[in-house]
Amino acid sequence: MIATKDWLKASWYISKAMLRPAAGRPFVESRNKTPTPVMVPIRALGPSYRERIAQHLLQLEPADRYLRFGYAANDEQIRRYAEQLDFNRDEIFGIYNRRLELIAMAHLAFSEHPEHKHCAEFGVSVLKQARGRGFGARLFERAVMHARNEGVNMVFIHALSENTAMLKIARNAGATVRRDGSESEAYLQIPPASLDTRMAEIVEQQFAEVDYQIKKQAKQFWDFLANVQEVRSGVQHARHQSAE
Repeated sequence: MIATKDWLKASWYISKAMLRPAAGRPFVESRNKTPTPVMVPIRALGPSYRERIAQHLLQLEPADRYLRFGYAANDEQIRRYAEQLDFNRDEIFGIYNRRLELIAMAHLAFSEHPEHKHCAEFGVSVLKQARGRGFGARLFERAVMHARNEGVNMVFIHALSENTAMLKIARNAGATVRRDGSESEAYLQIPPASLDTRMAEIVEQQFAEVDYQIKKQAKQFWDFLANVQEVRSGVQHARHQSAE
């Protein structure tokens, strides 16, 4: 049985976590210049999203592919990467826009080596049009929280030294970054899971699921209206042709 005070503490933690601003961007200004807090629904992705993941990565420009994978990955190599994702072992997180396009994605890969079973590696990609909103940092926070809840005590990032955006996310989170020529390693020691982190992950996943379903229904509605408009335009065009 969990004490009431512990539930209240966890609820307060979750409220702050859901409303906190993205790293590096305290607020997003609306049209009336009033700062509003940022909430980013981050959804865990399963095997049924393998093709969407591949399509997301295929949209990356050559320079971004180079930074994400450490080499100039071609289309075939990206598809092979997506096909080999192990959803039973690893965790994939994604951020969708209102058109249900996967605009940002993170891969948390758990180590299979017995001596490093409490370690996990983090990788992230954000489409060009979605950058500057703190999505990479938010995905890192989400991945670290999941790693804690899975018993991981160290998250590391292997990146090219020129990938300053990724290394900045690691440094801002308190990671130790070591550079070795053209490559860098970032290590973040994380504490054990707590009631707060377990409750926060449950709530954030539910929040992301509700957000996804709302976007899905909205997209279906607008697609339906677009089809109706297309049929209507076709009928009007046919009438016009017959009148002539």
